[in-house]
Amino acid sequence: METRGATRRQVGTSHADQGGPVPVNENQAKKKTQNKQTRIVVASAAEMIVERKIKLVTEQHTIDKPAVMEGFPMREWTIEVYILDQDGKEHPAKCFQKAVYNLHPSFEVPVQTFTEPPFRCRNEGWGEFEMTIDFFTTEKGGKSSVQHDLNFAAPQYENVHTIAFRNPSQALQQVLRETGPLPSDEERKKKTDGGKKKKSFDIEKIADGLVKLSEDDLLQVIQMIHDGKDDNTYIQNNIDAGEFSVDLYTLPDALLKNIWDYLVRANVVA
Repeated sequence: METRGATRRQVGTSHADQGGPVPVNENQAKKKTQNKQTRIVVASAAEMIVERKIKLVTEQHTIDKPAVMEGFPMREWTIEVYILDQDGKEHPAKCFQKAVYNLHPSFEVPVQTFTEPPFRCRNEGWGEFEMTIDFFTTEKGGKSSVQHDLNFAAPQYENVHTIAFRNPSQALQQVLRETGPLPSDEERKKKTDGGKKKKSFDIEKIADGLVKLSEDDLLQVIQMIHDGKDDNTYIQNNIDAGEFSVDLYTLPDALLKNIWDYLVRANVVA
């Protein structure tokens, strides 16, 4: 289970009239009424940003076709896209669902879309120009754009750009891990692989158990998190949405053990 970023597990109970803030202290918790809805979201309050470098490889050469513009021979050019790993090695850019090339408006098809790596764009023409290339992931709003200078100074040249992936989904995180670690990997390793024999709780089971809690138990867990958090804890209280977010991997071990024990007593984990 990945609890950071866009992955969200929502739990709670609703009544006839929905709405109302999530309690942030004991007094607020006691004042809850039957017409309020409480949700806890197992997620990260801090945005996860994963950066990767992509390489654009451009090749061009003259072709035996009549010149459209005197003094400017006709050329064929291609652009391909690769993602680089930590060692600078090229890999298929499987992190993108499609690449959209916005060419000079004089082209018959000025906007060209490709859906398979290496997203090879091949065209013929006589002039140099700057274009915008848009890269899309499967994420909502997952669009990144780069500027690319098409020129004929060399038969082949490469350009490297940095792309930021904001709050990638679990599926996209798995693809990105093929070219390097993610910001959350170190924290996750500490909470999972490190010290497994000594830990008497399971974070994945805690996340699953929260789904099964009644509203009263849910409010109690939220209060426990407020009382037991430390400076490294990521939490966020969205009053307008009536939503409390927490990254379980950033909670202190002692607090996770207390939550685990509470879930055991509530018969939602074993």
